[in-house]
Amino acid sequence: MRGPAVPAPGGAPRGAPRDAASLMDGLRADLVRLAAIPSVAFPGFPAEPVLEACDMVAGLLEDAGAGPVRRLEVPGAPPVLLADVPPPVPGAPTVLFYAHYDVQPPGDTERWDSPPFEPVSYMTEHGEALRARGIADDKANIIAVIGMLRAYGGRPPVGVKVVFEGQEEYGGEFENHPARFPEEFACDALVVADVGNVRPGAPTLTTGLRGAADVVVDVRTLDGPVHSGVFGGAAPDALLVLLGALSTLHTAEGDVAVRGLRREPWTGAQQHTDEFRGLAGVRAGTPLMGTGTLGERLWSGPAITVVGLDAPSVDHGASAVVPHARARIALRFHPEQDPVEAQAALAEHLRGQRPFGVPLTVTPGNTSPGYLAATGGPAHRAARAALGEAWGADVSSVATGGTVPVVHALSRAAPDAEVLLFGAQDALANAHAPNERVLLSELNRTVRALCGFVQRYGAHRAGPAVRCSRSGVPITGENQKT
Repeated sequence: MRGPAVPAPGGAPRGAPRDAASLMDGLRADLVRLAAIPSVAFPGFPAEPVLEACDMVAGLLEDAGAGPVRRLEVPGAPPVLLADVPPPVPGAPTVLFYAHYDVQPPGDTERWDSPPFEPVSYMTEHGEALRARGIADDKANIIAVIGMLRAYGGRPPVGVKVVFEGQEEYGGEFENHPARFPEEFACDALVVADVGNVRPGAPTLTTGLRGAADVVVDVRTLDGPVHSGVFGGAAPDALLVLLGALSTLHTAEGDVAVRGLRREPWTGAQQHTDEFRGLAGVRAGTPLMGTGTLGERLWSGPAITVVGLDAPSVDHGASAVVPHARARIALRFHPEQDPVEAQAALAEHLRGQRPFGVPLTVTPGNTSPGYLAATGGPAHRAARAALGEAWGADVSSVATGGTVPVVHALSRAAPDAEVLLFGAQDALANAHAPNERVLLSELNRTVRALCGFVQRYGAHRAGPAVRCSRSGVPITGENQKT
């Protein structure tokens, strides 16, 4: 089944959109159908549901006037859906909209209040919500883009390019494609609809993304385990060596202690401490790590996390000196820091440690660059105005500690395009966690914001964006960073 019919692209002249509220019944029904498809594109999960979701989204795009839909075949991954609506007049700007139709695995289904792929409606303090895996990340944002196209009868006041990916959550080869074929992704503005608001009812533009890198630290001290009573006290314990090295990564207050990692003040919107504690599930009486504002700790400064540790288990460990231990360390770093530089700073810090005189083997892993969006251009101004009008509230600018590699991939293909990150999710949506949900009020307002954005932006001939600091001061001349 496809969504409700809309006027054909050749029908009405381009002008004011239909009211988003009049579209919500159809959009809600389509979101429920899409969220019921278990489109997990991870190894070990069946491919058929992912392709089913791909077919459904392609049909929705074509019915909304963005057709014919093309399928970009990426090695080892589901198709990437590409669609275009030509600009209404020569010189009108073109906007590329990105989202993804694959979802995270459901995880422990015992922790869900309802089956992950059986969408359920329920009431919250913020109004009606729909619960299902992937319904916020990122299927609601796909439906929001569909809603914008329906509102304009497939004839929006800007040129439109749609890129809907099918393997974002696991990662794949698509990130390498835009730079090789930039003409397919040429545009004046990029709307990456894979984020959301800092809290329900608070319109938010995400302007920064931290970069990511990882390293593996390996310690070998003995040919094999030996009796802890006979040899302990002189035989070097690999686990103690490793723990000694890991303990040097932070100060006593919990700040990152690695030299060369960039940290700057964050002067934009902040999360509230109590709000953050609740979102992270920090237990009562447990202090947060680090000093300074949450913005610095989460967005414009580094974070180091031990995400894996190979060592004997408590339940099955023998009474022996450990001969081998290793850890995988995840680093998040300032949006504008070079990823190789950041990873090298962490690796050199660890190589410089000699707990009990024992050296460590440090192996760099993957890196992913961060991103700091340009602000001050016509697309940014249009988005702020549209978001403020749709929510009836002031718009916040925030960053995110997470990394969205496709932002860098698309911006390399369209280096002069303004990048905008906003969408129907919010910080309470439980993305990647049990009981993921989306608020219908946030979806409604996102459709309205997208409509208002293309309406305003369509009145402008998009030019190069003005890069501003987080204080809002334009960076020009010698201070311009590249």
